Amino acid sequence: MNGPQALVDGADRLVTRMGQAFVGTRAVFRGHDLHAELRHLDWMTLYVLGITGRLYEGAQQRLLHALWVCTSYPDARIWNNRTAALAGSARSTPGLGIAAALAMSEATIYGGHPYVSSIDFFIRARADEEQGGALDSFVEAELAGGRIYGYGRPIACIDERLPWVLGIASELGLDGGPHLRIALEVERLLLARSPRLRMNYAALMSALCADLGFSKTEMHHFQLPVFLAGMPPCFIEGAERTPGTVFPLSCAHIAYEGPAPRRWPTPTHTPQP
Repeated sequence: MNGPQALVDGADRLVTRMGQAFVGTRAVFRGHDLHAELRHLDWMTLYVLGITGRLYEGAQQRLLHALWVCTSYPDARIWNNRTAALAGSARSTPGLGIAAALAMSEATIYGGHPYVSSIDFFIRARADEEQGGALDSFVEAELAGGRIYGYGRPIACIDERLPWVLGIASELGLDGGPHLRIALEVERLLLARSPRLRMNYAALMSALCADLGFSKTEMHHFQLPVFLAGMPPCFIEGAERTPGTVFPLSCAHIAYEGPAPRRWPTPTHTPQP
């Protein structure tokens, strides 16, 4: 309900199903006592519990860990890590620098957006399949409306992370889900169009998470820290350098298209003091 009554209903109280801190007594997290029941939980399990309300443990937990670990690159040349490195060079604080780098991770083409679009595609493709639809027709219709995220890579068509994650999923017995099967079949269909349209990490991670029951919204939250572990090393190394020496840009590297170099006019008289 909108309007003044909605504000009145929310005044002086917070109605929540997520949890509450009873300061001095206890804390409730998704209906569980955080300290009495959840204190021994793995942090990944707690994080995903907060997102989904479900406990992922054992093999599922190990796979979710691997999805984060295998894309934690401490390379300051990567777009979001560069923000962390520059923040360190500028002597910002870790909180501000890493927060800025995480915000940069929400890029449309090569950041957080492809994970969200990719899992949405797989969920819809699976639903269409269950209604008797053919995957190749679904792919054709999707391409007619734009692109399919999760296939192709700007720098290299081969994604070095995929065989390792697929190997872990196989070891854990989590490589037989319907969404992963669809993801691999879509790759086959797209490769018939172009050899550069190989599956990338967004498609693999999204397919595996869809097989674990993640929704589009849950995927958006889960992928948020996927690059996080690689950021502090870039910040720390940037802070160790002389300020301003992380990726300095010389004038020769600037594509200047303004007026050509010109001489300043010589004064015709000497200014009086």
